Amino acid sequence: MERRGIKWHFVLTALCALVLFGPEIGASWLWAGEVRVLTIDGPIQPASEEYLRTGINDAAEADSVAVLVILDTPGGLLQSTREMVKTLLAAPLPVIFYVAPGGAGAASAGVFLVMAANVAAMAPGTSIGASTPVSAAGGEEIEGAMGAKILNSTAAFAKSIAEQRGRNIEWAEQAVREAVSATDTEALELGVIDLIASDTQDLLAQLDGRIVEVDGQEQILNLRSATMVQIEPTFRQQVVGFLADPTIAYFLLLAGILGLYLELSNPGGMVPGVIGAIFLFVAAASFQILPLNMSGLALMVLGIGLLVAELFVPSFGILGLGGFVSFVLGSLYLFEAPGGGLVVDRGVIAGAAVAVATVMLVMATLVVGTFGKKPVTGASSLIGRTCAVRDGGESSGHVMLNGEIWAANWSGVMEVGDLVEVTKVEGLSVTVSRADLEKERV
Repeated sequence: MERRGIKWHFVLTALCALVLFGPEIGASWLWAGEVRVLTIDGPIQPASEEYLRTGINDAAEADSVAVLVILDTPGGLLQSTREMVKTLLAAPLPVIFYVAPGGAGAASAGVFLVMAANVAAMAPGTSIGASTPVSAAGGEEIEGAMGAKILNSTAAFAKSIAEQRGRNIEWAEQAVREAVSATDTEALELGVIDLIASDTQDLLAQLDGRIVEVDGQEQILNLRSATMVQIEPTFRQQVVGFLADPTIAYFLLLAGILGLYLELSNPGGMVPGVIGAIFLFVAAASFQILPLNMSGLALMVLGIGLLVAELFVPSFGILGLGGFVSFVLGSLYLFEAPGGGLVVDRGVIAGAAVAVATVMLVMATLVVGTFGKKPVTGASSLIGRTCAVRDGGESSGHVMLNGEIWAANWSGVMEVGDLVEVTKVEGLSVTVSRADLEKERV
């Protein structure tokens, strides 16, 4: 009887536990949580850093099970990349980086982000690598002592990430020093990534049940039935991302300079000057985000100044040529930052240079064309006019000029009706000489 009472005791206890905690247990099985999905498509810059940081923080506050970042980037600012890596290494929940879709890549700065994620995955037909620091002035390698310093620092940065996440340290260093790249299958074989997935559903299915380390603790991923929630950048992040595009910033600066140039070359129009000033202010906002090279900006301004001076100073093209060269050099070195992908394309610079040269040539043609024309208004416009003597005499009299009677001075004797030509205007009198015409009578 005593044993039977103990059995009933355990049965009643189990039933009570099921009644009390059953709904919560059932809910946890029915709802596996949500996965916040972020998409980074383009150069890595401050807007990307803010998008990732706020996305991870919001996901943690919403008790999301993981954050999935779909990545396709040519690179970007190294400083923004370092901040994003800090966020990834300190993330309070699993962060999965997925290089997708097919044809996408994680180049330059993207390598560090993929390696810093808790889980690194790639879609078929994607690539990763080539993370050698380059200059924003056309994407060239940084030379000299500064280049070696940045290269060594970046290589150490890549190795530390790979070591902390258990990835291929040797390949990480080679990606920086030798700009090596790998396809998705090569990256998997080399231990750069964790898996290859055809799409996001396949990715979550493969990751379901995998153990990852988050903030120093192991965590089992329960993702097979998770709901994916796409998170879009905020309006502010979109504006910052737009202004952080070097090509956009370059065009804004160029439009502002041209607007002011048109206003200065033809004062009084107001519209070009106002529009130019607006573009310059917006460009200044972009320069607060981008790594502006003041020397490059100074060369551009100097170039425009020399081109303007060419319109008013007869330098036989010397000022114009110097201004054009200065403008192009300033454009090439307008931004400076180690990284990749965040550059002004040289084709764009070449097109802008041709456009500026064309505008300057047209303006110069219009201005020079006015030099040989006679004035059409004012006293100067009367010089060279032919008129008839109204009151003749010796050395002075009156002439009929533009329907008005003018006091006139001349040499010799003039008779009424003689045709004369105005050679000088002094107040309300003119100096005339006999016109090179046959004498006529009025």
